[in-house]
Amino acid sequence: MTRVAITAVGAVTPLGNDADTTWEGLAAGRSGVGRLTTFDAEGFPVRIAAQVKDFDAAKSIPSRVGRKHLSRVGQFGVAAAWEAVRRAGLDQLSEDVYAADERGVSMGASVGRPELQTLLDIGHLRTTTGRPDAFICQPPGVALTDDQNVPLSAMARMIGGTGPMMGISTACAGSGHAIGEAFRAIQEGDAKVMVAGGYDSLTTWLDLLGFSLLGALTDRYNDDPEHASRPFDADRSGFVVGEGAVAVVLEDMETARARGATVLGEVLGYGSTLNAWRITDSPPDGSGAIQAMEGALADSGLKTGDIDYVVAHGTSTHGNDQSETVAIKKVFGADTERLVVSAPKSMAGHLTSASLGLGVLAALGAMEHSLVPPTINLDTTDRGLDLDYVPHTARAMPVKAVLINAFAFGGSNTSIVIGAAREDA
Repeated sequence: MTRVAITAVGAVTPLGNDADTTWEGLAAGRSGVGRLTTFDAEGFPVRIAAQVKDFDAAKSIPSRVGRKHLSRVGQFGVAAAWEAVRRAGLDQLSEDVYAADERGVSMGASVGRPELQTLLDIGHLRTTTGRPDAFICQPPGVALTDDQNVPLSAMARMIGGTGPMMGISTACAGSGHAIGEAFRAIQEGDAKVMVAGGYDSLTTWLDLLGFSLLGALTDRYNDDPEHASRPFDADRSGFVVGEGAVAVVLEDMETARARGATVLGEVLGYGSTLNAWRITDSPPDGSGAIQAMEGALADSGLKTGDIDYVVAHGTSTHGNDQSETVAIKKVFGADTERLVVSAPKSMAGHLTSASLGLGVLAALGAMEHSLVPPTINLDTTDRGLDLDYVPHTARAMPVKAVLINAFAFGGSNTSIVIGAAREDA
């Protein structure tokens, strides 16, 4: 079976507008949560979010890929992909290394939709003027900006790729499925290099209102945003909406080494399941998550004792944190006692479709620097939440293999195992 190397990572997150700054924020336990700025949230039950700051698309995206028709969140995704592409040196490679049809893109993202304000403006125009053409008065470029495939097309042009292009919309599991399916594409010979990851931004007033009505967001920390995201803490009261993008470059290991690429790690296993239980909640018995983790471990060929670190989905909702803890205990059994678990969402908020991508970035940093990022704001663990969640401060320790989780609304689960690249086969 073809081995799959990770040769680069790029990021635009609430902790920084590149991968290095994002890792530094995770390692330092720095919160990226603050007052919401995408709209005036005064009067809303939730007025905070983990948002991208000081982002300049003109500096982050080359003009040749076409910034004109990229939405704000599409810009995040393309910028993260461009950083990864440059770091891997793919922008300099000829077809002698990878043919065009061996280069592909796989991204998790929310399904594109018109901005709600645009629809309101059109509706108001039709109501007040009676114009039957009100719904077609927008310029045609708006349809391109809202289309999910436009950022993927830009990424394909970056790498000169005519191979597989996958846009995956499975909510919070999106980047997990995107990376996992890219891994499969290389394993099965459908591609030799893939840009994979996820991008998302659910910070409109419709998103905030919808999640608030579901009871999924915390509304207790509007005046203390840095302490709002508290996975596994007894005082947790819901997740914090985040936004951003993370992209990785996956390559056929043999070719990557032959061309002298830096191998950051290796994708070893991928598991994907569906709960078929409730739309918004995780099963209390951990089912679904258990099967995803077991599937990824079986695929990797590793045993539970080989995993040093679990990057938890860790949303800071009561049901998810309980369910995930139960699932980890059932999967790891006696090896649970030596395992460390931490939740990047405590710092970056919930990047939804990009969340597992952020977990991969955390895992790669942990392996490179022998340092596990913390779970911040974890003051008092809840009953039954008794794993080693690395509270408050990063922990120095060797890390050779990591399991990363993402569990989504609708019951979609995915887990990925990555490890330090072995010299042997």
